Amino acid sequence: MASLFQKFQKAVGSLAKSPTFAKDPRHLQFEADINRLFLYTSYNRVGKDAGDADIEEIIDIASKASLADQQEQVQENIYSQIKTFCALMDDILHPSCKSTEEPLNSPTEKAAGPRRSGLSLAVGSNSSMKVSPGVPKTKPLKLSEVSQRIKDLNSYTLELKASQVPHKEAGQGLFINGEANVGAIIAFYPGVVYTPAYYRYIPGYPKVNAHNPYLITRYDGTIINAQPWGTGGETREVWDGLSVPEFRPNIQGADTGSDRVWKMLSKPLEATRLGSNAEVLERRNPLAFAHYANHPAKGMEPNVMVCSYDFPLVEKDMRMYIPNVVFGRGEEVKMKRFGSFWFKSGTSGSNVSDNPVLKTLVLVATRDLSNEEVLLNYRLSNAKKRPAWYTPVDEEEDRRRWS
Repeated sequence: MASLFQKFQKAVGSLAKSPTFAKDPRHLQFEADINRLFLYTSYNRVGKDAGDADIEEIIDIASKASLADQQEQVQENIYSQIKTFCALMDDILHPSCKSTEEPLNSPTEKAAGPRRSGLSLAVGSNSSMKVSPGVPKTKPLKLSEVSQRIKDLNSYTLELKASQVPHKEAGQGLFINGEANVGAIIAFYPGVVYTPAYYRYIPGYPKVNAHNPYLITRYDGTIINAQPWGTGGETREVWDGLSVPEFRPNIQGADTGSDRVWKMLSKPLEATRLGSNAEVLERRNPLAFAHYANHPAKGMEPNVMVCSYDFPLVEKDMRMYIPNVVFGRGEEVKMKRFGSFWFKSGTSGSNVSDNPVLKTLVLVATRDLSNEEVLLNYRLSNAKKRPAWYTPVDEEEDRRRWS
């Protein structure tokens, strides 16, 4: 495995010196990330019993395959893991499946939710919802019981507890309970998915992250808001992600001319006009906690990385375990960006894709993990003022990501 990392680091180093770097640094960083994900997830799929020849073949393919081919393989590798996870969840929760264990006697749940997450200062509280008539019946297990059984079957689960990152805003951290191999899916990033066409419906727009650090952006501009998900729930239910009240910022002081222009162009739109597409989701998903991962402090290293994943909506038997809903009508809309603003420039043709997908995001392990805190490089833009606690893991990567 050491040879894999050594050769990978050498490959990334040579890639950074490519002439394309000066022309399009953001695309270079995207390629580098896909290359890393290809290596990690392919190694995971081959398994720990892989020999040197298998590792050499993975590295060779990574150095020769096109970006499109590597992206496709990463998607297949992630799909394979998610399919296994969904099968395990079915074994645990489906009423017709006989469990090998009696229901666990879990400790009494605390009345109050976790203090804070790594990506936030606060999160909305979660209230239990009654199962709707159209929701399939499942075993009456609590989230804590499902989590323990996933660990028994899959060697690891996740838990929230006081972060080991040494600053006061770290709050609750995300920890892996058990052991996971490099390239494994550690967590799903849950919540409401917004394409650029619907940015103005994100609560708090245009300053959406002022009071909601539970937002994350994919390379394609898709934003996922995890704040409505919170810490999940105790049932399988119809969920639309609109349970958190819309945030309306208080803007004090007189408006300058530029402020008035900003407000005119950036006026928030009422979410009730469109709303999220409600779906039957399993709120007891023990891996839907990616939004609690902390950024590593100085002297610490990240051990996961983000991976955009397009879930095929034809997989209806797996859909309830993907903790996301789409905001809006879901049509493909072409967008153009001018400075800080996105404008519609027409549709992309058909409103319905032949292969519709749900744009999601997962965290993938960049090394073997064992009973430790999950740490994610936030890659905050160095073009804006960053929090005092933020220590760049790689300043150059931050610059390329947001160039």
